Amino acid sequence: MLYPAGHELKKNVDSKYLVVTMAAKRARQLQEHPEDLILDSYVSKTNVGYSLEEIAAGKVTVHK
Repeated sequence: MLYPAGHELKKNVDSKYLVVTMAAKRARQLQEHPEDLILDSYVSKTNVGYSLEEIAAGKVTVHK
């Protein structure tokens, strides 16, 4: 089962393509600097999972 769920991600970002782009960019940042975690605890075990959880929590946003 996907965590966080797609509808949770779409609450903060209106495009699924933008979610993928944001998650990939944030995952690359976490790979380079693993100490830069935003949330206190994570369910996921991978950088992509961490980034999706941060997007769902509204901690990672897009600059327009």
